[in-house]
Amino acid sequence: IHNSEEEGMTNVNAALRIYRVYMMSLITDVYGDAPFSEAGLGYIAEKFNPRYDTQEEIYAAFFNELTDACGALSLSGDKITGDVIYNGDVTKWKKLANSLRLRFAMRISDVDPDKAKQEFEEALMADGGVFTSAADDALIKYMEVSFSFGQDTYSDYRGNALSKLLFGNDPANNPSYLCSTFFNQMYNSGDPRTFIFARFYYDGLMSLTSPDNRIDLTEEILSKGIPMNPRDPGAYSWEPWPAGYDSDIMKEIAENNPSVEVSMARETEPKLANNFLKSDNPGVVMTYAEVNFLMAEAALKGWAVAGSADGYYKTGVRASMDFLTDNYGCRKITDEEFSTFIANNGIGYTNEQRKAAINTQAWILHFTNPSEAWANVRRSGYPRLKSPAEYGFGQFLTGGQEIPVRLCYPVLESSYNKTGYDEALDRMGGSNSWYIPMWWDVD
Repeated sequence: IHNSEEEGMTNVNAALRIYRVYMMSLITDVYGDAPFSEAGLGYIAEKFNPRYDTQEEIYAAFFNELTDACGALSLSGDKITGDVIYNGDVTKWKKLANSLRLRFAMRISDVDPDKAKQEFEEALMADGGVFTSAADDALIKYMEVSFSFGQDTYSDYRGNALSKLLFGNDPANNPSYLCSTFFNQMYNSGDPRTFIFARFYYDGLMSLTSPDNRIDLTEEILSKGIPMNPRDPGAYSWEPWPAGYDSDIMKEIAENNPSVEVSMARETEPKLANNFLKSDNPGVVMTYAEVNFLMAEAALKGWAVAGSADGYYKTGVRASMDFLTDNYGCRKITDEEFSTFIANNGIGYTNEQRKAAINTQAWILHFTNPSEAWANVRRSGYPRLKSPAEYGFGQFLTGGQEIPVRLCYPVLESSYNKTGYDEALDRMGGSNSWYIPMWWDVD
């Protein structure tokens, strides 16, 4: 950022400032107070122990930075090179800046409602506008690289890191299961995305470098009416597996491959579909679907938006479904399927029902954007999640019985920047705890 400013690269500098705000939002929404105004100034200004800014100060800076950066972007300015999001499209960067203002305004809407309303409405009227279609989605382009077991693929930044984590170190023995919280929300609501996210695989023949050779038993399980068994969050891998079923597919495979045991056709626990395990899946910064959910909630609050909460909700759900087709190779949800789902899962009647519907759908949308999923659940309170204590866990996992609301600062921070670290902890209650809520998390 410093070099681009020094060399007069106005557009490059503006895009970098926008992306720096986005990256800082990930940090502060996970940890709370953090260095920002003085961060990265060691070489430039010899500030080697930057102050930890408060979240209130950080969010105020976000709005100023995004407004200034958007205003600095010019179609006649320098070319934005090396851009893996918008390929240098200045108009798209303007839309991202303004759309991020919507996100951050909604984030502070409970702690500073007047400021939130002002920023949200000003962002809608700002030069360049906000996202108006999926073509505006801010997605990081990644490459196809091998996820080889036993190799250092996690450091290969060319591939999608989330896909790598979901694929796992030993996918043949530890594939990605879907927990009951997510699966039951989808299945019990009749969501047509249920078996887009969830599949039932036999993984005994699975490749260690890609999700190849998985035996898909989903359609057989559905046709036979076999009970499905998602695991509760926190369940241990060594707990008893559910009973198997008589699989025609596995019988046929076993006849042709003696190494395959028919008794292993017990995969009635839903697993994450192959579509979400690919190295070249996009990294999600922000989407048109999210903007619609933000607009829907703004309408609930009575802010100046041109449309109804119900209309934005429906558009957001449709865009969320299409997002999977456009970016993960999933089958397209038909208009009939969508209409049936909306008829049975409308926005509700009271404002609280509407808020719950909007943010539950945002939670589903953010399946591939987990940082935003967690932040929005904490901010909105929806969906209502069970605590570890309610599942019978907690002490072993987190040292407590409630759902953590932040991550603890890295231990080395207390050595590298003790003054800033200690000041931040004093402001946040005196301890580096999982259970200190964010400034904007007032519920």
